[in-house]
Amino acid sequence: MGMLDGKVVAVTGAGRGVGREIALLCAKEGAAVVVNDLGTSGEGEGTDLSPAEETVADIRRAGGKALVNGASVADPKGAASIIEDAVKTFGRIDAVVNNAGILRDRIWHKMSHEDWQAVIDVHLNGCFNVSKAATP
Repeated sequence: MGMLDGKVVAVTGAGRGVGREIALLCAKEGAAVVVNDLGTSGEGEGTDLSPAEETVADIRRAGGKALVNGASVADPKGAASIIEDAVKTFGRIDAVVNNAGILRDRIWHKMSHEDWQAVIDVHLNGCFNVSKAATP
């Protein structure tokens, strides 16, 4: 038995990097996992669900339960869909790991206002949006 047996966890930004490892660990510990990842490039452009799909496939191959959600955490409706997918598929939500993030690799005085706003929208508003949707 794992520490998370019977729990449902949503992990944002779970297609790659730290988020992927968090999702894999949650599944290994027995949780059903909503793997949320928009799949943007390092510059925050485009969408590609294949990293999230690969994480879900790895969880399922190991005998776990997982599903892909490709919504943007920066959009309140997208964030709500992460929680809705958890409840619809697994019957509940027990935890959220707000891991999603984007990088604009520029020194602050060379960063455009649009780039700054995009970082704020994902890092701060994204955490707010997903947590707000999960709280009820």
